[in-house]
Amino acid sequence: MKRTHHALLLLLLATLIIPSACKEKRGELKRIWYNGSYNRDFNDLNELHLNAANAIGIQPISSREEAKHASRKMVEIKSNKYYEIEELTHSIPFLVPEAAKLLEDIGKNFQDSLYNHNASLYKIKVTSVTRTVDDIQSLSKRNINASANSAHLFGTTVDISWVRYTKINEKDTLNIDSDRLKMVLAMVLRDLKRADRCYIKHERQQGCFHITAR
Repeated sequence: MKRTHHALLLLLLATLIIPSACKEKRGELKRIWYNGSYNRDFNDLNELHLNAANAIGIQPISSREEAKHASRKMVEIKSNKYYEIEELTHSIPFLVPEAAKLLEDIGKNFQDSLYNHNASLYKIKVTSVTRTVDDIQSLSKRNINASANSAHLFGTTVDISWVRYTKINEKDTLNIDSDRLKMVLAMVLRDLKRADRCYIKHERQQGCFHITAR
């Protein structure tokens, strides 16, 4: 009787251990295609961005030293498993909570979508965050397209590159080119835009999506 009980126990342990030891195989890469137009689908005018920024954002601050005294509590954003913050030369990594949550949702939804396509996982890259008045003035000397009346002043706005991404597992032999990654990102952003979470402008020259939380 004890032998039978012992044998049953070993069989039960085997059924629990073996499946967990088997790695789930990734299916065949599904077709990645964006059935829309970047310029048409993401063409929210600066006025819309500014209206949303004024509604939920901080009062613009003149310098980085004043950032700690912003009119609303800001959240410091750091590179994590969903996104990377590139070296910021003309902005600081702080956002109002609504914008910080939106950014994390974009990064998470992007990876979820890649997973659903049986693709390799990548992180999005944030190229610009909150700018001070000093940052805007400095940037305008280098970039004639930089606007003095920018939604970046309010802690509500980020720029996400549609050119550069970071692969999470370099040992993964499946590589997804930036054109298809842009399509996946655009699908994610279009869903969030339709859910009234944000306004978005497709910036062709800067190679980014300019996104303001609502």
